[in-house]
Formats: sequence, structure tokens, C-alpha cells
Amino acid sequence: MNKKIAIQTLSYSVGNQSILQDVCLSIERKQFIGLIGPNGSGKTTLLKHIYRALPPGKNTVFINGNDVESYSYRDTAKQITVMRQENGSDFDYTILEMVLMGRAPYRKYYEKDTVEDKQIALNALKYVGMDHLANRSFTTLSGGEKQRVLIARSLAQEADILILDEPTNHLDVHYQWLLMEIIAKLQKTVLSVFHELNLACKYCDYLYVLKDGHIIDYGTPDTVVTSEMLANVFGVNAHIITSEAGKPYIIYENSIIR
Repeated sequence: MNKKIAIQTLSYSVGNQSILQDVCLSIERKQFIGLIGPNGSGKTTLLKHIYRALPPGKNTVFINGNDVESYSYRDTAKQITVMRQENGSDFDYTILEMVLMGRAPYRKYYEKDTVEDKQIALNALKYVGMDHLANRSFTTLSGGEKQRVLIARSLAQEADILILDEPTNHLDVHYQWLLMEIIAKLQKTVLSVFHELNLACKYCDYLYVLKDGHIIDYGTPDTVVTSEMLANVFGVNAHIITSEAGKPYIIYENSIIR
């Protein structure tokens, strides 16, 4: 069984408000999967159940074929690494110190970083082209540079599964595409929420479309991204062309008044 992540009939409510309803999802090893949908559709909530920021019900979320609840939180961190939208820090850590946080699942409490930990962290920084800034303060970096450091931290964590919650949000166009290029080359199992749909079309093997807490469609980008879906789900008129790489590319025209 190659499924790295499997979700079976996951539902979640807050009070009387239903956020997720009978969501099912399956990801195989090294697949790059995108979650798309309008604001408030439940995308981030779904991710939180996978990395246990919200407790999933028993027998609803499986990692490597095992109920995620069967793992300790430390072992979960060895399986899954997470990049969220926020990239700030309340403390003045150096870049190297930020990346070394990815080694925490492999250390006991109050145990110091080993020589091996530091080498792994430096290798991760080198991969994203930030090793020459290892001793610089993280707070002095631009948004795109911070996200590259957080990718390095995820690499240092050595988990096979990478969960991304709109990692390119608030970044300029250059850093949006640069970060996706770096992530795609990692050859990890990736599940990412996307705000920029053309990025999702370019890099994802499959897309899940979430609306009002339901998965309403699933498939390769060329089968999922249609003018009809964009009108129904996102409220925009658009037409689709095919790029030289054979990927759908969206040209937006105008919003639909509802």
C-alpha cells in the first residue's frame, strides 16, 4: 500500500456550523496534491486534522496506513512537516537556529543540538541557497527569504510528508514561483492549499476542489479546472488555454455578481 495519507469520511463542526462534511482524500507516495476552493470552504481546517492541530475522529485520518491517533506527537512530527502562512517569530532567532528547530522530534527535552543536527541544518540551508546567511537574524529577512528558511527547516525535519497552507500567500511573483520550484524538486509527498490557481495547475499532479466543506471534484488539473468550475466555485468568468507544457492556464475576465 503506497498511500501516504488517507482520509475517510471526515466531518467537523463548530457549534451548529458544519465546516467539513464526509471528506475523503487519498495521496500516494511522492504525489503533489493541491487543495483549492474559496475562502471559508474548509481547506485549512482539513489540513489541521492531518497534522493534529485539531483532533481527528478515530479511523478518519491515516498516515502510512496507520490511524494518525496511534502515533505520538513526536512520531507524527517525524512523519509530517508543516509550513503555514505565518512566517514571523516573536524571538530574535538566527536563521540557523530556526532551521535547527526542525530537529526537535529527534531530541529529548533540553537536549542540545548535536554536530550531526547542525550539519543537517546547514545542508538544508545550502539546498535553498541560504547557507551564507546562517548567522543572520531571521526577523531581518523578506517574506520570500523567510519561506525559503522554513523550507530548509522542513528539510531538516526529514519527514516524508510536507503539508503547505498557502505558502506563497503575500509573496511577490518571483518568490511564488521560486518556492514552488524548490518544493517540487524535493520529491516528497506534498499536500498544499493554493490561492493562486495557475501555480496549482503547473505543479500539482491532482487537485481536490472544496466548497462549503464538501469535496465536489477531484482529478488532474486539465480535467478539474474548467470555466464552469471557476464560475460555480470561485464566482469568476474565465477561459482556459493550454501552456506549452500541456498544463491548463487560467485567463480571468471578470467576477460574477451573485
